Amino acid sequence: MGLEIERKFRLAVLPSWIGECDSIPIRQGYVALEPDREVRVREAGDRRTLTVKSGSGLVRGEVEVEISGAQLRELWPLTAGRRVEKRRHLREAPAGTFEIDVYEGELSGLLIAEVEFASVESSDAFRPPAWLGGEVTGDDRYANRALAEAGIPA
Repeated sequence: MGLEIERKFRLAVLPSWIGECDSIPIRQGYVALEPDREVRVREAGDRRTLTVKSGSGLVRGEVEVEISGAQLRELWPLTAGRRVEKRRHLREAPAGTFEIDVYEGELSGLLIAEVEFASVESSDAFRPPAWLGGEVTGDDRYANRALAEAGIPA
């Protein structure tokens, strides 16, 4: 099992350069949710995956496998009521890649940026630029699984 080391931020507005970024549409749904584990299917452009994540906060366990379009279609109905749609914009930076998610559908208006790190030490050393807004790492209300079930936090 791999580890995911990630910090998350809620943006108030999109940066002026967002149109210069590569982007990809994403739709994902949750097949199963437990307090400390989730099973998700995702379609990101032409890539489809089944992912199991464990834990919460800065460091999480993650196992991801590619699945076929037929497998995604078979699993998708199991995600009813637990889905997220967004467009992910990618911006390279010295700290790593910023993933800026512009949510759509029922979550329209929500802007979240994530930064993944190779180590906890590099995460600790990261100084977020002002455009990232307030940090929501570890705030379970901003986990995609919570957004899929409960919507945008008040």
